[in-house]
Amino acid sequence: MKISRRAALRMHFLLDECIPPILRDQKWFMWLPFKGLFKNKAHIFFNFKNSALQISKEEVCQIYKETSAVNLQRETNLGDKCIAEIKNNILGETILEAGCGKGHLANILSSKYKVTACDMVISQQIIQKYSSIRFKQEDIHNLSFRDNEFDTVICTHTLEHVQNLADAIKELRRVTKKRLIVIVPRQRPYMYTFDLHLHFFPYAYMLLNWMRPTNKIIKQEIKEVQGDWYYQEDK
Repeated sequence: MKISRRAALRMHFLLDECIPPILRDQKWFMWLPFKGLFKNKAHIFFNFKNSALQISKEEVCQIYKETSAVNLQRETNLGDKCIAEIKNNILGETILEAGCGKGHLANILSSKYKVTACDMVISQQIIQKYSSIRFKQEDIHNLSFRDNEFDTVICTHTLEHVQNLADAIKELRRVTKKRLIVIVPRQRPYMYTFDLHLHFFPYAYMLLNWMRPTNKIIKQEIKEVQGDWYYQEDK
């Protein structure tokens, strides 16, 4: 199903902010919209949060493949202002985009920087479409790249999906030489959501709690941009 970023934000605001939680978290209340959007895949979305932290990486990949046709379809989850913020804050020449999705952001940046893009599943269609980008299938919990390999590492709309948030952040920091940029949706936690999210960050401190500084981090900042939290840190 195709839906614009603006429409998605409006839908999330209505469902997550305006409907009382006592209703919003009821399976019977979400049954009709889930069946309407996801049809015979609705049961996967209903059960995902209860099972996702216990199943294997391969099983998670299979779930994403099974639901790809019914997920909200757009080139990127980023708004224009977020993309502009990223472009204005890149340091150095080498970039890793961890969780590159359909390659939209990586393609924008590839005209100016040397870009490597990775995700747990990357289709041959995407690889062929953006031939100037080095794509790699990677597990964000255990990246194959060297320590400090990339001047800037970018991770957008990905950490909310990962099984082990601490391990993913540790790996992103390990391969970053100068600057790490992280973007996550500002979203309230509910049991039944229209996305396969496991982690939620309705307030800035909830992301900062995970991004606690180490002795290598010299600067941190966070701000809201178009319904997302934009976070960056420098080594």
